[in-house]
Amino acid sequence: MNLVNLESVSHSYGPKPLLSDVSLGIEAGDRIGVVGRNGGGKTTLISVIAGDLKPNGGRVTHNRGLHVGTLSQGDDLDPALSVQDIVLGGRPEHEWAGDAGIREILASLLGDIDLTALAGSLSGGERRRTALAKLLIDEHDLIILDEPTNHLDIEAIDWLARHLSGRRTALLVVTHDRWFLDAVSTRTWEVVDGSVERYEGGYAAYVLAKAERARVAAASEARRQNLMRKEIAWLRRGPPARTSKPKFRIDAAQALIADEPPARETVELVKFAAARLGRTVYDLEDVTLHAGGPGQGPLVLDHSTWQFGPGDRIGLIGVNGSGKSSVLRLLSDTVQPDSGRVVRGRTVRLAHLSQELSELDPARRVLETVEEIRKFIQVGKKEWTASQLLERLGFKGDAQWKVVGDLSGGERRRLQLLRLLMDDPNVLLLDEPTNDLDIETLNELEDLLDGWPGTLVLVSHDRYFLERVSDRIVALLGDGRLSMLPGGVDEYLARRASGAALSARAASASAAPATPAAPVGAPESGLSTKEERELRKELSRLERQLDKLSGREAKLHASMADAAADYGRLASLDAELKEILAEKDAIEAEWLEVADRLGE
Repeated sequence: MNLVNLESVSHSYGPKPLLSDVSLGIEAGDRIGVVGRNGGGKTTLISVIAGDLKPNGGRVTHNRGLHVGTLSQGDDLDPALSVQDIVLGGRPEHEWAGDAGIREILASLLGDIDLTALAGSLSGGERRRTALAKLLIDEHDLIILDEPTNHLDIEAIDWLARHLSGRRTALLVVTHDRWFLDAVSTRTWEVVDGSVERYEGGYAAYVLAKAERARVAAASEARRQNLMRKEIAWLRRGPPARTSKPKFRIDAAQALIADEPPARETVELVKFAAARLGRTVYDLEDVTLHAGGPGQGPLVLDHSTWQFGPGDRIGLIGVNGSGKSSVLRLLSDTVQPDSGRVVRGRTVRLAHLSQELSELDPARRVLETVEEIRKFIQVGKKEWTASQLLERLGFKGDAQWKVVGDLSGGERRRLQLLRLLMDDPNVLLLDEPTNDLDIETLNELEDLLDGWPGTLVLVSHDRYFLERVSDRIVALLGDGRLSMLPGGVDEYLARRASGAALSARAASASAAPATPAAPVGAPESGLSTKEERELRKELSRLERQLDKLSGREAKLHASMADAAADYGRLASLDAELKEILAEKDAIEAEWLEVADRLGE
């Protein structure tokens, strides 16, 4: 059944058309991934399909009664409403608590968010997950997602891909996450030069099909160029020949010349030579590190010892808030460990790409921003100017004189990366380098890193990029150690699913501010050894009770799912669940009181 149909649709902002005479349709059950360069028209296309944007020309037809759910890159959450009100609406508790599907969505996306919290108090990532959970809980014929993986960690992205693949709802998704595209889509649309090219299959199939199209086009172009040379030679035989030959021959030659394709505007990154590294790059020796400073925030490393050697290509993963960025800041000497030491090699030339763009002066010009690092750089036997490198990075002509504050997020990211590489580093620390980059730029960045011989430590939620660039996966699992995972991301997800690693809720709980250290000269707690021993026994007893209650709570949730159709039984189970939750609250309060007496 046809859900949406576009007939000769055109739309533009200014002189450049984003959509030009586009005709296509979406059938029930279609799962379509949309790709294309930033600013090429992807968001315009899905806005037209959703009915949120009326095109300049053409017609958009929706099937009668069509229910469309849209996740845009922004949100319109009411800051005065609680998360529960936004996501669950007016559903009574026994209804949503007895629905296994709703409970799974809540646990997977909102497990570390208090459902009673107001939307106005949420971070950007929490707002994003709240909007996504609301969309997935509601019923739709067509779901349209614009960058749904933003602010999600690898585990949540894996869950979302499996969830969407299991739904019968038609899906249209715009994302730069190539692993996600491969996991959820069965067709791919590429928005390019105002048209929409259609391919069967996900991202991998799209790349193969596009390469085949390019090969066929190259053969056709070679034949066309040969014909063009013959036609031009014929035209140059002189005016008599031109006037004596049929007019259509001249028209054909002129048409061939007019059809000459422009030079491809690709982002090309130059491979910088790395300074030679010695045997030592970074050695962590018995390091303890808290994310918020000594004794503050979550414990990231606990007496951890690790070596980063020359040529290591390490992907660092973990749940959001586990301390990945803190480890990069430790290596970059931005923060100091609570205890232990970090030995840095004498030959290390470091470049640290953080998630922030604050080090770029918004008032300066693009070219000035690069030239303040270096005006010239020697690459192989050729000397390049900053302007030439910027042009190869996509900043052509007047774009080099744009003010940094006027650049898009992707442009600023590329500029920041170029500035780092201009300094000829041999150690790269990359924190979410794929943010705001389109697929073509990601391909070029991967090509650069393929031939880059230094030491690389990468943090990224883009699984495709992570597996493509790194040779080894190291995880922060909440136990204060760096854990090598020979099985890569798959092993990490398996360990998370089996409970061998801290859950997102546990990791969030560990991020609670630690009790400040007592000032110098402050009196001790005054506890005797015996009193301290008795308090620790009490603490252990309370923890065992909490574990038992958590087990009973999980069994009750399973029983409620089985009794979803028996409202009498469901009400009884719900009352029992409330009693358990109240008992847990009381024991947790008692645990906090005992821990406070111990100074923990």
